[in-house]
Amino acid sequence: MWLYGTGRDVRNSEDTAPHLVLYDYQDSRSGQCPAAFLGGYTGYLQVDGYAGYHSTTATLVGCMAHARRKFEEAQRAQPNIKVGKAVWALTHIQKLYRIEKACAGKLPEEIYRRRQAESKPLMEELGEWLAKTQVLPKGYLGKAIGYCQKQWPKLIRYLEDGRLGIDNNRAERAIKPFVIGRKNWMFANTEGGAHASALLYSLVESARINGLNPYDYIHALLTALKSPDAEIDWEALLPWKITLP
Repeated sequence: MWLYGTGRDVRNSEDTAPHLVLYDYQDSRSGQCPAAFLGGYTGYLQVDGYAGYHSTTATLVGCMAHARRKFEEAQRAQPNIKVGKAVWALTHIQKLYRIEKACAGKLPEEIYRRRQAESKPLMEELGEWLAKTQVLPKGYLGKAIGYCQKQWPKLIRYLEDGRLGIDNNRAERAIKPFVIGRKNWMFANTEGGAHASALLYSLVESARINGLNPYDYIHALLTALKSPDAEIDWEALLPWKITLP
């Protein structure tokens, strides 16, 4: 199940972009799946470290949460070390997240300026630390540093545009309900069932991030579908445009 998300987590009066969560079932994990779905899209695409996204024509943006997770694993592997290299990296990344927290609700232009003034020097310092730190490459810390070095061009890209996030937790949160539900049904019996699940989850989660009650939204859709197709204003039924009583 491939997941795509647009917009932000909460409504912002200055943000006119559609807020959408879309699940797309494919029978493969090949990078050609997002490449075909996105159809030549060249804008920003925020992703984890999976190499398959390089098959797209998008400008890839990395995920700092995934990088942080690697250092958390390294820190857990050495629980008795209170001021080690992993702790330094985690503390440094936390400073970046504090800046992001302070930027919450700000306009993209203001977020960009603050990142250039505060986040960029911290990222440069982190990049220098990664380059000079010598550790065993196959250890937890070595894997964390190697991951960051490999992803570095994508990790720093969020500094380019205030509309971008520091991580793709937005998508991580959106896929979680599907992962939880999967424990109840194990698998879809048919491809048709998988596609139906993708459609329903897309509607429900898109309603949720647009501040709608999913039950009320689905009820409104089913009510509208009683009319002939020619009389239905599909545009007005989109979850970021519909007005529910």
